[in-house]
Amino acid sequence: MDKRVTFKGWWLPLLLVLPQLLISGVFFFYPAGQAIWQSLFIPDPFGLSSQFVGMGNFEFLFSDKYYRASFVTTALFSTLVTLVSMVPALFLAVCADRLIKGAGTYRTLLIWPYAVAPAVAGVLWLFMFNTRVGVVSWYLGQLGYDWNHVLNDGEAMGLVVVASAWGRISYNFLFFFAALQSVPKSVIEAAAIDGAHFWKRFFTIVLPLLSPTTFFLLVVNIVYAFFETFGVIHTITSGGPQQATTILVYKVFSDGFVGQDLGSSAAQSVVLLVVVGALTVFQFKFIEKRVHY
Repeated sequence: MDKRVTFKGWWLPLLLVLPQLLISGVFFFYPAGQAIWQSLFIPDPFGLSSQFVGMGNFEFLFSDKYYRASFVTTALFSTLVTLVSMVPALFLAVCADRLIKGAGTYRTLLIWPYAVAPAVAGVLWLFMFNTRVGVVSWYLGQLGYDWNHVLNDGEAMGLVVVASAWGRISYNFLFFFAALQSVPKSVIEAAAIDGAHFWKRFFTIVLPLLSPTTFFLLVVNIVYAFFETFGVIHTITSGGPQQATTILVYKVFSDGFVGQDLGSSAAQSVVLLVVVGALTVFQFKFIEKRVHY
């Protein structure tokens, strides 16, 4: 029997959702509205006057080759961060699920990196790969490889991807491990009795049952790569070399706060909001069809 809660009046439901409505209005809808409004103007750096240009900021953006290149950089960066953070997390979760002795210590050690803020993680990886005093770059030099992410585009991209995904592996591990714990052991044992080896059981039984968790992590990791990796990029490469690591969210900062082009920065934030929204809708409309609940 379907039981539903009903209210006799309208004031109690409104009172219950009012705190969330206020938080969303103050911290999301109002800033988003301000960004849309400011994207239609070109203000001076001091904020004393502004000129209405309509869609001029957007026309300027899409005529800029560096801005168009940031779309490709963002797509590559977000894809790599998602894969590098999710695949090792799933592997570690499978190992933790099969571990009998020391499982608590193993899980605790894997969770620790999630407590490190992205900016701090960026500083840690920057020190390890510093071209002059970094311990990893020194060992690479001993092996005959001249590491220099300041000048090499590929090395810079690889470093910010690894630094961004490092702490995220712990987050993904928690969800994958919890999902593995909920997989019915009787189904796994029945497949083992039928003669299915470990990897066959994993790909035909376990992985399909993990699809809801995998889909959820896919969405949140892509959003993370688009927005929350700003601190890593800012501390390690500052978008360089030659804007090779300038993703969309960092270009909003560099043009708005460094270049003082506030109108263009506001237009970029609107475009970024539309891109992430469209990408999320695409994931829920097409990718979710392959999810088995």
